[in-house]
Amino acid sequence: MGELPFFRAHTAFHPDRLWIWERAVYVDENQRTWLPITIEMDSSLQVLMRQEDIPLGEPVRPSQLGPYLLPLMWQLYPGRKYRGSDSSFWRIVYHIELSGIEDMLLEQLPDPDNE
Repeated sequence: MGELPFFRAHTAFHPDRLWIWERAVYVDENQRTWLPITIEMDSSLQVLMRQEDIPLGEPVRPSQLGPYLLPLMWQLYPGRKYRGSDSSFWRIVYHIELSGIEDMLLEQLPDPDNE
């Protein structure tokens, strides 16, 4: 029988900031592009951010996006979390790099004002 390939995942450095560039494309401080995949569950919202190099078009204004489920900007905060431009907090569940592809799973934390 053939051997299964061995994969090694590495933890990756978290971007300091992620800005919306166009619908479903964010850019970090190093001009790397991140594509969000939104996962809505019964009691929480998660987003899988995949770092994938894609050609960038013209940036859009927030007013051009219309209603948008995710923050327009995330800023890294202490304690493995991001704060969104809408004042939401997002926990970094994991951030790995495997075969040159980075995946970062963020989970929205409950709003303490609504508890």
